[in-house]
Amino acid sequence: MAPVNRSHEFDLPKKVRTAGLRHALSAKAQSEKLIVLDAATASEIKTKALAQRLTKLGGANMLIVDGAFDEKFRKSARNLVNVTLLPAPGLNVYDILRRDTLVLTKAAIKAIEERLS
Repeated sequence: MAPVNRSHEFDLPKKVRTAGLRHALSAKAQSEKLIVLDAATASEIKTKALAQRLTKLGGANMLIVDGAFDEKFRKSARNLVNVTLLPAPGLNVYDILRRDTLVLTKAAIKAIEERLS
């Protein structure tokens, strides 16, 4: 008889995943590592200019979450080593805790509120 491949995966219940996301977001807010922007936009595709703007925000290792990224902003940020762009539906606890600073746009906050309610 041939060996049988079995999956030993398990999924967390939705309530547990939602509670984890809420806890991770509140932990960032309490540690003052949460920054809210009106929008994540760039006037031109310049990585150096964007890096300077992000340095002024005070974060070295950032996760930026937006509903839909501006094309110029996305292209400017793709070469930055310590910056990760993530759309709001892909937000998860692992990425929040892995980065030092969490930057949310107002569109992302709206999407997260809809997801958590």
